[in-house]
Amino acid sequence: METRNSTQTSKFVLLGFSGDPELQPFLFGIFLSMYLATVLGNLLLILATVSDSHLHTPMYFFLSNLSFVDIGFTSTTVPKMLVNLQTKSKVITYKGCIAQVHFFVLLVMLDIFLLTVMSYDRYVAICHPLHYTVIMKPQLCVFLVLACWIFCILNALLHSLMVLRLSFCTDSEIPHFFCELNQIVHCACSDTFPNDVVMYITTVLLGGGPFAGILHSYFKILSSIRAISSSQGRYKAFSTCASHLSVVSLFYGTSLGVYLSSAFAQNSYSTAIASVMYTVVTPMLNPFIYSLSNKDIKRALKILFMRGTRSWVICP
Repeated sequence: METRNSTQTSKFVLLGFSGDPELQPFLFGIFLSMYLATVLGNLLLILATVSDSHLHTPMYFFLSNLSFVDIGFTSTTVPKMLVNLQTKSKVITYKGCIAQVHFFVLLVMLDIFLLTVMSYDRYVAICHPLHYTVIMKPQLCVFLVLACWIFCILNALLHSLMVLRLSFCTDSEIPHFFCELNQIVHCACSDTFPNDVVMYITTVLLGGGPFAGILHSYFKILSSIRAISSSQGRYKAFSTCASHLSVVSLFYGTSLGVYLSSAFAQNSYSTAIASVMYTVVTPMLNPFIYSLSNKDIKRALKILFMRGTRSWVICP
């Protein structure tokens, strides 16, 4: 394959959303507000689940892990974008780009795996309530989370090593606000066929597999809910998984939107705008979805705020 100015480039140019200087302060304010809301919301959710002994259950253990991953997920892309908007520089170093690819792939897959584990937890709670504490033992919960981390670290490492084998041109420009794996691969001047094969296989196995597991869990859950005779019992059973179902629908819905926009849009800027939904908006909304309809979380947050206020009053 022809290699124009073939070299191991030292930097990439992130084109972002708009080159209009007048829009930069507006975009900076919007994304800074969303980032702070994401970090604060998820951090409060973690503190609430850790500080309240009533929330030391498998469901909230997985939820606090999801919140931790969402903070890292957003922090992988948004801070660099904010720096670029503020300094009006669109440059990211080669090492910084590879690191961003690695952690983005790691954390987005962790989101998917944790959502799958949480659907299994809801399946056991609704379909086998009498055996819930026996099945979802603390050892199993820790094992499931560790297994998620190990699989996702190995997957991210594989993609990072595959990117490192590529040669890039000196004028590499990425029509995105972060170093997205697919965009980076197709900026290369060398043969990208092995990378495309690996991306396709891992997407089908590690993306489609968990999604199939979630669908199977909810098929069983809906079957069990339909078998409940009283409407109050059906409502109570469904309400225990409504928040998780909302988060899953939001995550997979926005991810599908990104895929469709990249497949049918005329330019890559549409894909970048669509990517904001699952990289920024979804992690920001997750803690609100779980807390607004959950009395236990509301109570824990209230106690947390009361403790914080009392400490602030006592210690001037």
